[in-house]
Amino acid sequence: MTRKQKKMLLRILVSAALLLALQFVPLTGLWRFAAFMVPYLIIGWDILYDALHGVLNGQIFDENFLMAIATVGAIALGLSGSGDYTEAVAVMLFYQLGEWFQGYAVGKSRRSISDLMDIRPDYARVELDGAQEETDPDEVVVGSIIVVQPGERVPIDGVVVSGVSSLDTAALTGESLPRDVGEGDEVVSGCINLTGLLRLRTTRAFSESTVARILDLVENASSRKSRSEQFISRFARVYTPIVCLSALALAVLPPAVSLLLHLPPQWGQWLYRALTFLVISCPCALVISIPLTFFAGIGGAGRCGVLVKGSNYLEALAQTDCVVFDKTGTLSRGVFEVTEVSPVHMTKQRLLELSALAESSSAHPISQSLCRAWGGTVDHRRVGEVQELAGHGVIAQVDGITVAAGNARLMEQQGIAYTPCTAAGTVVYVALGGVYAGHILISDTLKPTSAQALAALKGMGVKKTVMLTGDGAAAAQQVADAVGVDEVHSGLLPEDKVMQVERLLQQQTGRGKLAFAGDGVNDAPVLSRADIGIAMGAMGSDAAIEAADVVLMDDDPMKIVSAIRISHKCLAIVYQNIIFALGVKGLCLLLGALGLADMWLAIFADVGVMVLAVLNAMRALHIGKGDKQ
Repeated sequence: MTRKQKKMLLRILVSAALLLALQFVPLTGLWRFAAFMVPYLIIGWDILYDALHGVLNGQIFDENFLMAIATVGAIALGLSGSGDYTEAVAVMLFYQLGEWFQGYAVGKSRRSISDLMDIRPDYARVELDGAQEETDPDEVVVGSIIVVQPGERVPIDGVVVSGVSSLDTAALTGESLPRDVGEGDEVVSGCINLTGLLRLRTTRAFSESTVARILDLVENASSRKSRSEQFISRFARVYTPIVCLSALALAVLPPAVSLLLHLPPQWGQWLYRALTFLVISCPCALVISIPLTFFAGIGGAGRCGVLVKGSNYLEALAQTDCVVFDKTGTLSRGVFEVTEVSPVHMTKQRLLELSALAESSSAHPISQSLCRAWGGTVDHRRVGEVQELAGHGVIAQVDGITVAAGNARLMEQQGIAYTPCTAAGTVVYVALGGVYAGHILISDTLKPTSAQALAALKGMGVKKTVMLTGDGAAAAQQVADAVGVDEVHSGLLPEDKVMQVERLLQQQTGRGKLAFAGDGVNDAPVLSRADIGIAMGAMGSDAAIEAADVVLMDDDPMKIVSAIRISHKCLAIVYQNIIFALGVKGLCLLLGALGLADMWLAIFADVGVMVLAVLNAMRALHIGKGDKQ
């Protein structure tokens, strides 16, 4: 609890005690008025000040103005003998109690998210000339050697130089199972070193590291408001002046009509009804609970490794009816293995050797699988000029021979006659000196939860699932049949994927949204173009974090299901609060206008509804618990 909240709680308790004591003190006239003004001013001076400040600055119609007018009016009725000061003090007291509770709830949700994302390291232990020095992470340069002892948090992204350990990645991925790392493995900041001592060579500056990007993402999430929040803000700006004018009409018009009809005007009775009407009409429950629900929902999603960049994207996820997947690294593992080598007039090992050397400068998974299958040590002195053709392959000089290794499009572009391979998998055609030398078949393996995720999405109301891939038709269809996607498009370049998403967007009807799930740099253009871009396993991918609207901190396709399920639960809480608040207030406003509701019912309609709505909103903090893998 903050110091400000403690002071407000003290004011509430003192005012409540004084109000209760005054019920047993027989005071009359000005003495009674003066006695009741003590708890009233203790609890309400800041509301009166803010209301006056708003009037002087042209910002009249807000909840402070409504409470000030209602309570001052109730005091005026008490002075006239047609009302009671108790109601005026009680309205202000319960309103402030509701505000305190709302502030406490918001603070708790912020602290919960802050604790969840409390992954910023205090220092980095830099090794220099055999000595270790604790340094601010911002001051560590790329390429430095840092030491991470057991129990410490990894401060900066890096590669293990020496040591073996297990890492707790729960704060990033929501995954409780530790991850084992050893020499040569990449380690991202924010993880906790559990067992052995690790020496890392930093690969990024702290400002560009995973932990810094996550913190920035979460801190700025609240700046992107959902349509529901924008609607409530616009609604409050229009609604408040309308109810103020309605209350004025309720106080003036019925007595005026009575005077015209030569009937008793009953000014006090109608003014009391108007003041009750004002208290009931305060839109606090909606203005507070809706943003709080989204804020808490983003925190709840973060608990299971789903980072949502704004409440607008959380709302859009709930409307998703078409999900488009990249294949490699999203539905499949992206771990390629050579399954067939078919040379022409040479040995399999020689074909593998030349292909691996030609591809050795590429970080593409297919290139790495060729190097693993060859098994030799890459001598870059044997490799001359390398030309990498996006979406086609590479052309390189190896031992003075021009080696072209890539897909069928590369062969056709170079005018090389080749023998097509129709087997399922990725086919690398190889030509030496412009002459076809054979092909190498490489196969990918599916992630174990891909088919389960597709089935779960269908069960949640997703109407269409689509897979886009640069692989050949046979390999693409094999994966599509295994996981159960509705539509598959193969042999696509990055720009072709964008065109396919554009086509699918044009087919969308109503309020349905299209989500694209991809795993890295090549998918950045499509992630940006989709209604919702979902980056898979983006713990270290800068381009994915920048381009995506939703970042999944591991590569499990079931996290897509979790993200959509969380959005559904969050939107359900939002709609519950809207219907409940408007329903109760509408009924109480009608009863107040008819004189069937007094100030105590008005207090429930305002403060009671607000407290119940905030309590309901707080449930969103825990909506991700059942979705941790």
